[in-house]
Amino acid sequence: MKIGLNGTVLEASEAVISVYDHGFLYGMGLFETFRTYNGTPFLLDRHLNRLHAGCEQLGIRYQSDPEHIAAWVRELIAANGLEDAYIRMTVSAGEAELGLPTGDYEHPTVLMLVKALPSINDAVHMRGRELRLMQTRRNTPEGEIRYKSLHYMNNIIAKRELLASGVSAGAEGLMLSHEGWLAEGIVSNLFFVKDNVVCTPAISTGILPGITRECVLELASGEGYQTEEGLYSWDMLLQADEVWLTNSIQELVPVTRLTDILGQTHMVGNGEAGAITRQLLTLYRKWTTTNGEMY
Repeated sequence: MKIGLNGTVLEASEAVISVYDHGFLYGMGLFETFRTYNGTPFLLDRHLNRLHAGCEQLGIRYQSDPEHIAAWVRELIAANGLEDAYIRMTVSAGEAELGLPTGDYEHPTVLMLVKALPSINDAVHMRGRELRLMQTRRNTPEGEIRYKSLHYMNNIIAKRELLASGVSAGAEGLMLSHEGWLAEGIVSNLFFVKDNVVCTPAISTGILPGITRECVLELASGEGYQTEEGLYSWDMLLQADEVWLTNSIQELVPVTRLTDILGQTHMVGNGEAGAITRQLLTLYRKWTTTNGEMY
């Protein structure tokens, strides 16, 4: 497997990152996951803008040019014999002395990993997935908003809980905020529809401000739907007409089964992806053919 390190492409076995890198020692770093369509990273500008803003807040001196990153992505996926790929780009603080920092990080480490995209059977996809309520609560953000940071223990604990619950293949776990409001999935943002209003938990619940989440809100508004970001309960989700999840790799994922902590399952709608879910997924996929330009 070939990986990218500080702008180069090399064998994974040849890559070296210092044990003094503060990404390893203190979790000081951020990452972005995105995918390519026809070899082009989708919405790369938005991902990099979020990455740069987080780096600025953490004192990591990193700026990148989208054209350079896109070229690096193309080189890396070609080196791995892929046409399209799942991309994870990580910027860690870089090497520094042991102990908490006394200034900004001037020499970050930039790592890029790729893997094949998961296959999607649309017929199965539209029958939807299970979303199971977790006992693990979403932790509070690192700053005023949540960064896509290397501090991923909360997500991993929730994932371990999900696996231990014996869920169906492909199921996702849903975390609540400490106040009990709907927050987000382990690797996804949450949407639901009630009376033709497209709803998603507010950023104030501590969720990640997802790129695909942002896009879906724009698409829904563009189609004339009322959109709402707010504080919602599990009971409100049980009353939803449609439910779906979003992330940059899987796009929009219909949810047709909601399972509570006791293992009781509730069917959403008629057990198939709803009309608004299908419409927005079609529009999103159309958007991916325009190199990120809204059609």
